[in-house]
Amino acid sequence: MTFIETDRLILRNVAAKDADIMHDYRNNDICARYQRGQTKDYLDIVALVERRRDDVMSVDAPFMVAVALNDTDEMVGEIVVMPEDGTISLGYTFSYKHHRKGYALEALTALIGLLHKLYPQWDFISFTDPENEPSMALLKKLGYKDMGYIPSMNSQVFGKWTTQATEAEIAKAVK
Repeated sequence: MTFIETDRLILRNVAAKDADIMHDYRNNDICARYQRGQTKDYLDIVALVERRRDDVMSVDAPFMVAVALNDTDEMVGEIVVMPEDGTISLGYTFSYKHHRKGYALEALTALIGLLHKLYPQWDFISFTDPENEPSMALLKKLGYKDMGYIPSMNSQVFGKWTTQATEAEIAKAVK
C-alpha cells in the first residue's frame, strides 16, 4: 500500500524485494553506527519485512514505512512510527548510497505533515545519538527543537508540537 507520494519518493509498505537493500544498509558502518536495536541478520530482516508488510498508518500500533524512489521503486530508507500515549516517536534509517540527496527531509516532511494533519493533538518526539550530527541537523530542518540530553537513554531528544506536560516530563529526564 502506498501511504504518500512526493515529487521523487513513494512512502509505502515494506515488501519482500526490500530485504536485500535493508540488509545492505543496516550492515554498513555509516548507517549502522548510530542505530540501536535494529536487526542486521538477513533472515531476521526477511522475517521483519514479512511481519511489517501489511502495516497500516494509525496511532493504534507502531508501523514501518519504506521510502522508495518514485521512478524505480528502489527502497532508499525506512521510517518507523511508534505512537504511544499521545506521542508519536519517529525513527529512520536511509541507505548510505542515498545520503545527502534530500530524501530523508522530503520523506519525513511529507509523513510528519500527514500524521500531524490526522492527529493534530499528538506530540512528536525523536531521539538520536548525541554524536549523530546529521540526524540532529535534519530534525532541526524539520522544525523540531532540541529538548536536551537524556542520560538514561544516551539520547538527545527533539520535539515538535509538544505540550507543556510532555515538555515538563522531558525536562525531568534531561540533564
